[in-house]
Amino acid sequence: MSDVLDYIKSNPQETQRLVGLKYEQLEQLISEAIALHNKKQQDIEASKVRIINKGGGRKVKLPIEEQILLTLIYLRHFTTFQLLGIQFGVSESTANDTFNYWFPVLQELLPSSLIEQVKKNASDYEIVQEVLTEYELIVDSCEQARERPGEYKEQKKYYSGKKKNHTFKNQIIVLPEGQDIVDVIAGEPGPKSDITLFRSSNNGFNPHQKFKGDKGYEGEPSINTSMKKPRSSPDRVLYPEDFAKKGELTPSQKEQNKELASERIFVEHLIRVIKIFRIASERFRLN
Repeated sequence: MSDVLDYIKSNPQETQRLVGLKYEQLEQLISEAIALHNKKQQDIEASKVRIINKGGGRKVKLPIEEQILLTLIYLRHFTTFQLLGIQFGVSESTANDTFNYWFPVLQELLPSSLIEQVKKNASDYEIVQEVLTEYELIVDSCEQARERPGEYKEQKKYYSGKKKNHTFKNQIIVLPEGQDIVDVIAGEPGPKSDITLFRSSNNGFNPHQKFKGDKGYEGEPSINTSMKKPRSSPDRVLYPEDFAKKGELTPSQKEQNKELASERIFVEHLIRVIKIFRIASERFRLN
């Protein structure tokens, strides 16, 4: 047993800090992941043409529990595979191979959004699309730094003037009050505007679906955004010196903006929860 697994079993209250899940959630995930792994192995065995006897070949260096733990720690802390291998007593390449095997398995058990859960079943997908129209969904996006591309064209494509860095843009759509994540778009070029990203990815929703968003989505008919200050107040006589002044929102408009902001804040909370996993917040190093 590795020091990490031994520590977690001795200190279950520290599990969330180490892997991003509570101890009970980790136990359940490991149980379900092992069951899915065994099923996949049975399918492979059923179609395999054997050259050597069963049980031959290279032995697995890490128990399955520790392989799953290694994958979760990588997602939570985004360390290098070299350090991860030292932690678990395996080589850098073994740590890399372990992650690349278990990540798709965990992805299958823990789909990132409601839409992803039902995409494989057309009838369920249509039902979910229809049900979602009863809600006004909340949309927002965020940028994540990435490694600078080698080619100039790629550098230009990903350079964000807002962040003064090369970035990916990620979009998240959630239910009211942040009850669940409905859809996620990840890895788009950072300079792409919020409204362009939304329009290019909106075909997964019912045409009558309504959303709430910030001022970056102004101009999209399906998104309810806060009101900007008018250039000048229309309810008073303007004098020459007034043209240099910006207009002001009425008290009722300010109240509407405040109410919309209080409803939108839940998407910010869920983005924060996602970024607890450092692979979604730190400089992204993978291909």
